[in-house]
Amino acid sequence: MTACGGGLNGWITAHAQSPGSAALGIGVAQDGPVTNEMLGQFGSTVSETECGCRNVPGGYPCQGGCPKCMMAVDCQDQCGQEGRWRDMAPQPFDAYGPGGYAGPSRYAHLSEYRLRPNDQLQVIYLITRRQDQGDYRLAPGDEVLIESVADPDLTRGTLERGLVIQPDGTITVRLLGQIHAAGLTVSQLRQVLETSYKKLYDEPSIDVTPVRTNTLADDIRNAVGGASGLQQQALNVTVMPDGKIRLPGIGGLCVQGFSLPELKKEINLRYRELVVGLETEPILTQQANHFVNVLGQVAAPGRIQLEGPTTVLAAIAQSGGHLPGGNMRQVVVFRRAEDWRLISTMLDLQGAVYGKRPTPADEIWLRDGDVIIVPDKPIQRLDNWLALVFTNGVYRVAPFNFDGR
Repeated sequence: MTACGGGLNGWITAHAQSPGSAALGIGVAQDGPVTNEMLGQFGSTVSETECGCRNVPGGYPCQGGCPKCMMAVDCQDQCGQEGRWRDMAPQPFDAYGPGGYAGPSRYAHLSEYRLRPNDQLQVIYLITRRQDQGDYRLAPGDEVLIESVADPDLTRGTLERGLVIQPDGTITVRLLGQIHAAGLTVSQLRQVLETSYKKLYDEPSIDVTPVRTNTLADDIRNAVGGASGLQQQALNVTVMPDGKIRLPGIGGLCVQGFSLPELKKEINLRYRELVVGLETEPILTQQANHFVNVLGQVAAPGRIQLEGPTTVLAAIAQSGGHLPGGNMRQVVVFRRAEDWRLISTMLDLQGAVYGKRPTPADEIWLRDGDVIIVPDKPIQRLDNWLALVFTNGVYRVAPFNFDGR
């Protein structure tokens, strides 16, 4: 009762004598008044302790004074066999205490998520202006300034507005007409012009200055976010039923079955064939909806959405639970494999429902598209047959009554 009745002094005294007092930085109990220095030291240490134990089972503040000795069955202790209630042993069943509603982080649902139809993606575009290797090669839409020391009249373009490479990859210069420039480096274009002008000048001294380059990257960015640059440079796309998405400059791209790192690599490789200095980052914004169908002897048969890992019993519970006429010994699950072939299994969940099997092996995880059927019990099928043949059949056609007199 010291911690409850002794005020702040008593609280610190009680916690200083607890097993966790070393972690709190309290060496001995203090019987005298609490000083400001003690409070400052104690307060700063408490914040560090709370931050350090957030992922430790039982790490919630203020352990209760009545530790529970819980008995439970752990499937990992059964050497691969299904556990029975006689196998109960002490387990930390209540390790998280009041924080159990949030529970542990557990393992990831999947080691690697792979894209499928109806997944929604956001592809973020980044203009890096960087070329990892080699010299930049001119492309249609780029602008250059051509100058000559020998004849100033050969100058084409200015530093403000250069000579534009046409869609066919050519430029038009004085005395020579059209010269193919697309695909050449700046030094290669200068050499081509120098060689051509030597037929007319002894020393043409041609100089080529790039004024505006990498225009295709700007065109793609403008197609995504607008020429103003005020909108987000990102494109939202949905994986179509054929497994493809469409991106500016690339067109259709099959992405079904790709992980996000694989998709990023594929998109950047495709763009690298067209333009330099453009990188993308795909982000999965929303998964395709996942559904299973539950029918048969359940209260609310129909389709339910999987919002997380879900077992067969959990799906039946979401469907309102099984009815008294449901045969939980022969629950059927139909499943489509990766190549859409049909596979099925039959589960015995009656022992789990009746509380006789603590770790039922038939309590399996569901997949997207599974169909769960809770069939009728044999007695229910007999009752249905009698109702069909007699109540709704013979008696309805020729009703009669038995008179025992």
